[in-house]
Amino acid sequence: MQTYVSRRSGLLLILAVALWLLPGCSQVYFNTMEKFGIHKRDILVDRVEEARDAQQDAKEQFQTALEKFTELTGFSGGTLETKYNKLNAEYERSSARADEVRNRIAAVEDVAEALFREWEGELGQYSSASLRRSSQQQLDQTRRRYSQLIGAMHRAEKKIAPVLTVFHDQVLFLKHNLNAQAIASLRSELTTMETDIAALVREMEVSIDEADAFISAMAKEQ
Repeated sequence: MQTYVSRRSGLLLILAVALWLLPGCSQVYFNTMEKFGIHKRDILVDRVEEARDAQQDAKEQFQTALEKFTELTGFSGGTLETKYNKLNAEYERSSARADEVRNRIAAVEDVAEALFREWEGELGQYSSASLRRSSQQQLDQTRRRYSQLIGAMHRAEKKIAPVLTVFHDQVLFLKHNLNAQAIASLRSELTTMETDIAALVREMEVSIDEADAFISAMAKEQ
């Protein structure tokens, strides 16, 4: 009997994850997870952690990409095509990291909206006015923290696009012009890349700190 229950629970968990991956199935996923004692609050904290980690990975990837970009501007001999392939690989990795960041932020917003909607709806179920006020205050406080967090995440995310645009243009130009002219083009954009990536890194670090603060505050309220 215990084996059957365990197996059934495992299948339900797999189903819940599968539903989460389908568009429009978030609420079904949340409801299923709640049957396992995993509430929206827990899922929000988990997703904030995942978004924070995705931003950390993206920050490190863009710093690495800048190093490769800088190395190529100093190219003075050897196989230029090999250098191009390495730079293109860094661009592809940077683009993938950017997509991961966007997806993680969207996942945070998805569960946060569901949590706040549910919390707001449940306020009317209190018979105790004092408990209702206490819950309302906690909701307002959590919303303020979340607003700071998601604002920081979006500011960091918006810094990614300008970097990728310049990066893509240079990689594309280099692809069709494996010569000294292409290297000169890279050198002319190096300062822009350095400035944009430095701004991106600063915003990423602010966002990561906000995520850590949010996670810590949520843990204290448990």
